[in-house]
Amino acid sequence: MSRSRFEKFKRVLSQRQHDMTVLTDEVHKAQNVSAILRTADAAGIAHMHMVQPERGRLVYHHTSGGSSRFTGVSIHPDIKTGMDTLRAQGMTLYAAHWSDRAIHYREADFTRPFALIMGAEKKGLSDYAAEHADEHLTIPIIGMVESYNVSVAAGIILQEALHQRQAKGMYEQEVDEWDPAVRELLFRWMHPQMVRYCERFKLPFPEMDEDGDIIPPKDPAYRRPPRKGA
Repeated sequence: MSRSRFEKFKRVLSQRQHDMTVLTDEVHKAQNVSAILRTADAAGIAHMHMVQPERGRLVYHHTSGGSSRFTGVSIHPDIKTGMDTLRAQGMTLYAAHWSDRAIHYREADFTRPFALIMGAEKKGLSDYAAEHADEHLTIPIIGMVESYNVSVAAGIILQEALHQRQAKGMYEQEVDEWDPAVRELLFRWMHPQMVRYCERFKLPFPEMDEDGDIIPPKDPAYRRPPRKGA
């Protein structure tokens, strides 16, 4: 692990926005879910939420440097559960959806705690999400197409959120890299193979030095050979 990479991890972690997230409403195509996850990481989102599609299994690819490694994911059984969870965290629920009460996406206040709800590829937002969202957001379109691809729409809106938050200095934060929770997350980002090993054998994560390198543990349990087929 190079010192410069360790410093980048710390810088990225300090810019994470814990009061900003995305909730996908049964988006099921792996490439779209992966693209939204990648965009969430690029906008500084620490954790995003997904609703399990009614049919099939929710899957997504590890894209562009493993975005899913740096952005946590929670899976909800239905949209009501997902929305209730986020509302309980004090989030304003913005839904990308055209309606008579929809506002231009740039009119939304993205500096407040919020969740952006994105509907499924063909059927769009569910009736429940549309009814219970706090605001509907639209993106102007002047071409023949009726809507943007779901991952593109998420990218457009999240870029506006990033712009608003940067203007308010919300990405200029300091984190204590020696805080146990911060230290654990840094370890997970930097040493994914050791994380898998420790979790498999139920071992605590080893300590790291000031450069982010693992300090070799004295406990012989850490030298246990991996199981066959690992």
